[in-house]
Amino acid sequence: MKILDSQGRLFGKVSILDVAAALVILSVIVGIFFFPGTSGSVAQVGVTTKPVEVDAIVRGLNVLDPQGLMEQFEKDKKVNIIIRNQPAGQMEIKSVKLLPRTVVVPQPDGSVKALADPRQDSFSTDMLMNFATKGQTTKDGLVIGGTKVKIGMPLELDGSDYNFNVTVIDIRLEG
Repeated sequence: MKILDSQGRLFGKVSILDVAAALVILSVIVGIFFFPGTSGSVAQVGVTTKPVEVDAIVRGLNVLDPQGLMEQFEKDKKVNIIIRNQPAGQMEIKSVKLLPRTVVVPQPDGSVKALADPRQDSFSTDMLMNFATKGQTTKDGLVIGGTKVKIGMPLELDGSDYNFNVTVIDIRLEG
């Protein structure tokens, strides 16, 4: 009996092409299960966690009682953060400062001045917030909760009585 017949079958039963296809499929399966590659995000491999400070600004937050919200921040001391719709842990609230609302008033000589907004019923609040958390330093920047955080990036603050967005205006290592 010949090993290979005239139609390309091994021992007259199995085609060479079928054997080759089965070997390719088997090698792919072995490669996937025995050599899976690197896992985890690149940002978390080989870096150390350090204390990080984040400054953020809130513009035009509609709230009836800004002082009550400030008291809530002082009471909670921590806030849950959400970065790009993914929970990223908690940050400690170090300080919150209410910013005065101003309006631009043109002057007779053509210049402009920023004066305090006389309207008290606007229910719009601006705040400057300072947070402390743990982050990792990579060559591309600081990573908080598995996500790179940079100036201009929106963060979502989620507390017991509030949920709003802030914009990062400064991020730095503490110390």
